[in-house]
Amino acid sequence: MPAEAALAERGEPRIVIVGGGFGGLEAAKVLGKAGLEVTLVDRQNHHLFQPLLYQVATAALSAADIAEPIRKILRRHRNVRVILGEVARVDADKRSLTLTDGMVLPYDVLILAPGAAHSYFGHDEWAGFAPGLKTVEDARAIRSRSLLAFEHAEKTDDPAEQQRLMTIAVVGGGPTGVELAGSLAELSRFTLARDFRQVDPEKARIILLEAGPRLLSGFSEKMSRYAAERLERLGVEVKTGAAVEEIGEDFVRFSGEAVPTGVVVWAAGVAASPLGRTLGVETDRTGRVPVDEKLAVRGLPDVYAIGDLARCEDEEGNPLPGLAQVAKQQGRHLATQLARHLREGAPMSPFRYRGRGNTAIVGRHAAIFEQGSFKIKGWLAWLAWAFIHVYLLVGAQHRTQVSLQWLWRYVTYERGARLLTHPDGAPKAGKGPLPQAADEPARRPDRTVR
Repeated sequence: MPAEAALAERGEPRIVIVGGGFGGLEAAKVLGKAGLEVTLVDRQNHHLFQPLLYQVATAALSAADIAEPIRKILRRHRNVRVILGEVARVDADKRSLTLTDGMVLPYDVLILAPGAAHSYFGHDEWAGFAPGLKTVEDARAIRSRSLLAFEHAEKTDDPAEQQRLMTIAVVGGGPTGVELAGSLAELSRFTLARDFRQVDPEKARIILLEAGPRLLSGFSEKMSRYAAERLERLGVEVKTGAAVEEIGEDFVRFSGEAVPTGVVVWAAGVAASPLGRTLGVETDRTGRVPVDEKLAVRGLPDVYAIGDLARCEDEEGNPLPGLAQVAKQQGRHLATQLARHLREGAPMSPFRYRGRGNTAIVGRHAAIFEQGSFKIKGWLAWLAWAFIHVYLLVGAQHRTQVSLQWLWRYVTYERGARLLTHPDGAPKAGKGPLPQAADEPARRPDRTVR
């Protein structure tokens, strides 16, 4: 039944949003404010501010600093229902979703915003050795393995083994890889340097591997060079043209060279959520679903896709990047247009992305920012980066907490999220089950739909 017919028959169309990320949450807030009946489904109970997730992975922040319960964010909108669950497939013919626990959700209008997953370029076997960075669990895995590597290095008298354990390879020279490498270098050279006796964390090797000819391909060559120079000043070994060939338990092979490692982190590639492949429409090589200028999935009535799942093109036919600002603008625009369309019958206007610049942090008081011909770098860009990210955080308490922790870390070089609890006989760094990070409670399986 088309959404307009549902509105005429029942008084309200059933709008279902899949995903509580930047795009899905923005759409839910706008539709909730408009008074429409909305159900939001997410497999996590929290909204995660992913741009700062690398700081959780490097012990600068705890997960609670950058995550907020979805129910809390949407509590003022009594017409918005939140369901904890994972969508297994979409049946566009029956206009329904099936969750992994068997629950079936009917819809009249469907907004898909499930985000993205890691892509290992056909080498999924690397996932166990090189965690990516998309979720709190990923960040905890990276942090645990990194901190444990230094702990195990302290326990051995073998210099070669010490060096292996204190060698961390970051695969991928995009913004995530650059930010991770810089933060890991600061962690070892400043925060941990005074705390060990048997080993010297300042001698840790942080290697950044990029298959392309330069870092940060989405930025200008000038900014790319600046980022590489700043990382090298921090002690990061920047290797471009270095395609990874193999990753094992204790090594990474690239350009014919095998380097013994204690930790490998994957920041090289992403793929759209596999949910898009259940729609029965053709997707691109990364799994993105083609959408028209109104963000509607081509060939499926009343189904829309936004964020990382959508292949949305600009006026020149280039696909929009997978950025938080793109998803937020799409969610706000789509929800505003849907509300007018369903309430008043107004035609939906096409989406036009308004870029607000690209930014990346490359170490202590150093960052880059670009918007068109306007470019800044260094301390001023770092300050702008900090203000922007604090402003975009959800919740005043998070803005305050993060600001105070950044100020304390800037003055003292200390990082407060370094605590680990693990059973006796903890596994070697990079292997086996992960220890529990002490700043976050243990997660228990929960299949209950609330």
